[in-house]
Amino acid sequence: MSDHYKAIIIGSGQAGNPLARALGQAGWKTALIERAYIGGTCINYGCTPTKTMFNSARVAYLARRATDFGVHHGEVTVNMREVRARKQRVVEEFRESGLKGIKQTQNLDLITGNARFIGPHEIEVQLNDGGAIRSLTAEKIFINTGGRPARPKLPGLDDVPTLDSTSIMELDELPEHLLVLGGGYIGLEFGQMFRRFGSRVTIVQRVDQLLGREDSDVAEAILQVMKEDGIEVLLNTEALRVRKDGTQINLTVRNADGEQTLSGTHLLLAVGRKPNTEDLNLSAAGIETDQQGNIKVNHKLETNVPGVYALGDVKGGPQFTHISYDDFRIIRTNLLAGGNATTERRLVPYTVFIDPQLGRVGISETEAKGLNIRIAKVPMTRSARAIEMSETRGFMKAIIEVGTNQILGAAVLSVEGGELMSMFEIAMIGKLPYTVLKDAIFAHPTLAEALNNLFMALDK
Repeated sequence: MSDHYKAIIIGSGQAGNPLARALGQAGWKTALIERAYIGGTCINYGCTPTKTMFNSARVAYLARRATDFGVHHGEVTVNMREVRARKQRVVEEFRESGLKGIKQTQNLDLITGNARFIGPHEIEVQLNDGGAIRSLTAEKIFINTGGRPARPKLPGLDDVPTLDSTSIMELDELPEHLLVLGGGYIGLEFGQMFRRFGSRVTIVQRVDQLLGREDSDVAEAILQVMKEDGIEVLLNTEALRVRKDGTQINLTVRNADGEQTLSGTHLLLAVGRKPNTEDLNLSAAGIETDQQGNIKVNHKLETNVPGVYALGDVKGGPQFTHISYDDFRIIRTNLLAGGNATTERRLVPYTVFIDPQLGRVGISETEAKGLNIRIAKVPMTRSARAIEMSETRGFMKAIIEVGTNQILGAAVLSVEGGELMSMFEIAMIGKLPYTVLKDAIFAHPTLAEALNNLFMALDK
């Protein structure tokens, strides 16, 4: 016998959780299936714990820089167990808040276990408590199972202890020398974090720049930041093989200088993420995926099977919490409010939480090639507030469409770069020409004033 619901949601991430509550509040009999923790990657393994730990690292960084501000103190030490305990307290607070909201929602059943399709609209759940099997059917099914760290194909890797973006946050002791395979968002954030905790750090990047999709001037500035912070970065460097030698991990790489072997105490794999789709038995429902296992959807998040949707990281594309939440809003608008929301032409802002932060929105200068544009760019050394904070690394850059004066995109590498980027995004949403920001009165002294300087440069 199967229990019938109007909606089944698989995964309680940043799309599934609010969707389950919205459907329940709308009177839909809804089942939310979660095999681990409420909140998905963001709360448990991603945004919340990483940014909590990164702020611990920033405090250590500022403490070591105290003499720059005329402040003197003793030696700075980091206790990783205390850092981890602080991180875990924040995670559990967020997790419990989400669970409380679910339990208070009428028409919503939380089922803990592993879900798999046994038909287009039928789910089988192996329950966590006791392992019993429960069958469910529903008119609408929403997949929000997220993703996990990818593991590269590297000879010797199966015989070497490794870290990923989840396990590295559970370390009790500080790595003496952390080798980081990958120079993307995850590799840079953890690399800088552990350098500030006190580890020696080496980042190995296969291509010719960090953050391969960013403009070259952005990547070069970030490379200089990493070097200034004492991180060794190897670009155009391919990992060939790895082996364990006592307490050391030996990673053999090849670049223009030939082969060399890097020796470290810990190895972090930061080469991307893959979708959690293998255990869903999607073939039983006829749900199509791409070669990477991402579920294929249209601009309304519908799969090829009527009544089945995919939201968040599991469908590929931009893998950010705010995009998952916007996926929820699209479904809510279309199913509960009779709207016609889509993913087409939506802005995708994001922040890389290195220090200084990189905030990005819209198209990059590279992507704007061939368009009739102007580039506005100003270093943060032109910001009075940044100077006062002794945080002048980085720059602001905006892509302006000639004729309309519309802002097509922006990159902000700056202290609080994500917050500054959001000002550009608001202007883009409101379709404000850059001239409005150029002549706007911003409070002094704030970082926002740098927008005046940025756009005044276009008049010279």
